Amino acid sequence: MTQPVAASGPLPLGRGRAAAWVWRAGWVAAAALPLIFLGIFFAWPVSSLVARGFSSEAGSGLSAVTEVLSAPRTWRIVRDTLTLATLGTLASVLLGLPAAYLLYVVRFPGRGALRAFVTIPFVLPTVVVGVAFVALLGPRGPLAFLGWQESLPAIVAALVFFNFSVVVRTVGGLWGRLDPRAVQAARALGASPARAFRTVTLPALGPAIASAATLVFLFCASAFGIVLVLGGVRWSTIETEIWYQTTQLLDLPAAAALSITQLVIVALALMLTSWTGARQERALRLRGDASGEHAWAWRRDGFASVVTGIVVATLLVLPLATLVVRSLRNRTGWTLEHYRALGTSVGRSLPVPVWVAIRNSLVVALQATVIALVVGVLVSLVVSRRPRDPLARSGLRVLDAVYMLPLGVSAVTVGFGFLITLNRPPLDLRSSMILVPIAQALVALPLVVRSILPVLRAIDPRQREVAATLGAPPWRVLASVDGPFLLRGLGLAAGFAMATSLGEFGATTFLTRLDRPTLPVVIFRLIGRPGEATFGAALAASVVLATLTALVVLLAERLRPAVASDL
Repeated sequence: MTQPVAASGPLPLGRGRAAAWVWRAGWVAAAALPLIFLGIFFAWPVSSLVARGFSSEAGSGLSAVTEVLSAPRTWRIVRDTLTLATLGTLASVLLGLPAAYLLYVVRFPGRGALRAFVTIPFVLPTVVVGVAFVALLGPRGPLAFLGWQESLPAIVAALVFFNFSVVVRTVGGLWGRLDPRAVQAARALGASPARAFRTVTLPALGPAIASAATLVFLFCASAFGIVLVLGGVRWSTIETEIWYQTTQLLDLPAAAALSITQLVIVALALMLTSWTGARQERALRLRGDASGEHAWAWRRDGFASVVTGIVVATLLVLPLATLVVRSLRNRTGWTLEHYRALGTSVGRSLPVPVWVAIRNSLVVALQATVIALVVGVLVSLVVSRRPRDPLARSGLRVLDAVYMLPLGVSAVTVGFGFLITLNRPPLDLRSSMILVPIAQALVALPLVVRSILPVLRAIDPRQREVAATLGAPPWRVLASVDGPFLLRGLGLAAGFAMATSLGEFGATTFLTRLDRPTLPVVIFRLIGRPGEATFGAALAASVVLATLTALVVLLAERLRPAVASDL
């Protein structure tokens, strides 16, 4: 009797070639679909915005840009933007270095919990951060006597609150891996601890410090919600001016010209970030793991402990604690009336109750997370490949840079671009709420990719080679080797995408409808209304939003894979 052919046996030649073509087509589609998504919802709006900046009522040309750039107000705003970004960067780096050493080099009980707490401010909504500092420094606030309301120190303090963890995690991730033998050799040759740090450790940390500084500068220059809430009439940045020209003056050409100016500044910062990031990766490859050991003993780390304690207590804990306490008090004492007001439209200050906005935020954030995960997984799978062909490797590096472009464009620019492009055929989405989750997904996409990509790049290529040698088809290799690693990174990516979407304010403020607001937009509207009741409701809504975001981040940290990067 003739034996049947085994199902796992080799495919006929024709079927093998067809399967190979299908496999290649699948990878082409995996690379093309994110490019199409970015082309429609990023490249088209941004390029249309640039084109609008070079047009005026008299026709096309440089007149619109020249008119905006020649105005004294524009140069004051550019100066304010650079001043705030520079001061915020310097303060974040100077205060973050001692904390990076303490949290990544020194071992002590509770270090992991403190690391997680330090991470929370970075993903808090910027409008919540602004409201927290208004509660701290404004009338009836515990630090009202400083007179810092709507001042430069208030904005810089809020920027440090927001970016402190960027320095801690970026610099600490390298500091914890430095080989301690170089410092030990310097000490053996008679160098003091301070001199060993200055001549050995600090130069080794240079790439990480530069990378953190450029990232913080980028985030400070695009801190829309913080400046909008805390800046008042004295301080404004390019982002807040774009919002003002668009929503208050309806001057779209002026706003477009300002967006071009911002694109130039952000592009320069992003190029510097990419360069310093490459230097940091080379530094990590050249150094071993210090396993938490360092030439300085814990008992001699008083300076790092004191600085970190002061920063955590005054700049991180105090604003959040003030926000919570003031949301539970009125002029007569402790009360829950501000939270009960969330079930109403707060004295007709809003078109819908605040709880409806909370529901809207959760629904939109879930939609944005799904979109960001789908696109981010495809991007990560494609970019994580390691082809032998040098040309293919160069092509993947180019794709990686293209996929990261949304990181270099502010959310305000994205939302403004949507406003002027996706409102007419062939893609009229004016009446659709899908614009908001798409914009939020674009903002979250770089975080999703940077959460998944390190996990996939940590796979030893020999695992795939062994699986293929044992006869597994390509799809089986992808499922059995890449699949488990991908699942490990999805939890972290989903958490960061959800947290980012919940608090996204820059693009959403352009796109949300009055009858379908998200919670950050509602909070901003409430603090713009006079009266203790509306401000109390804004405080309570901010606490709810901060709690939701913190819970998502803490859950993401628990799902964090060991091979993921520290930032």
